[in-house]
Parts: sequence; structure tokens; C-alpha cells
Amino acid sequence: MKQQPRVGVGVIVLNNSGQILLGERIGSHGANTWCSPGGHLEFGESVEECARRETLEECGLELKNIRLGPYTNDYFMDENKHYVTAFVIAESAGGAPQICEPEKCLQWKWFDWNQQPSPLFLPNKNLFLSGFNPLR
Repeated sequence: MKQQPRVGVGVIVLNNSGQILLGERIGSHGANTWCSPGGHLEFGESVEECARRETLEECGLELKNIRLGPYTNDYFMDENKHYVTAFVIAESAGGAPQICEPEKCLQWKWFDWNQQPSPLFLPNKNLFLSGFNPLR
């Protein structure tokens, strides 16, 4: 069977202080790394729809002012997985993030863009290393 890359969507969620939301992953590839809310793009779904759905499913937050961002090309060598991750930038519509999928995420925290925790999930790491800054 031929392997093909999958499409992921990462959501850079900003709060009123300009911080980004990251969750500590557990139970799947990338366990023990920090990442933005997000997931797989479903057939027929727009990137923005996926961002709304995944953010609500994962941390219970509604989004506003969604805009398309950059993408990363991410090859997870240890798991032999390949993703193209489309990022969006959005603002939280309010409220505190909740752990809605405790089998996938240990905690959600807000961080300054230049003071992110380590280790980062590969798409987040590649985005940061690209020089992109959602606050510019």
C-alpha cells in the first residue's frame, strides 16, 4: 500500500493578551510535546471549518476572526507519518480552555510566542523555526 501525506490543521489561538494556547499531548503520536489545537482535515471541510470544529472538540473554545496562516511540511521519522499542516490564526471568543479529550491532552496553557514550552510538537516547532510570528 502506497503511503501518502495527510492534511492537518493547526490553530494558533490568541487571547486578549496576545498569548497563544498550547496543549500537552498524551496518548498519540507526539506524546509529551506541546501543540496548538487542531487535527485532521475531513473530506469536504474547509480549513476554517476544521479549525472551529477541532478547537471546540479539544478545548471547548469558540473562535472569532479566523484567518489563514502558513503551512508546514512535517515528517515524523519515528512514526513514519507525513503531514502537511495548514495553520490558521484566530482569536478566542472568550472563556477558559477545558480538557475535553483527557485521553489526548493533559493540560492547556497560555504562552507568549517567544517563550513557548519544550518540546514542541513537530508542526509547531517547524512553524516557530520558520520565523513566522502571528503577532506581526
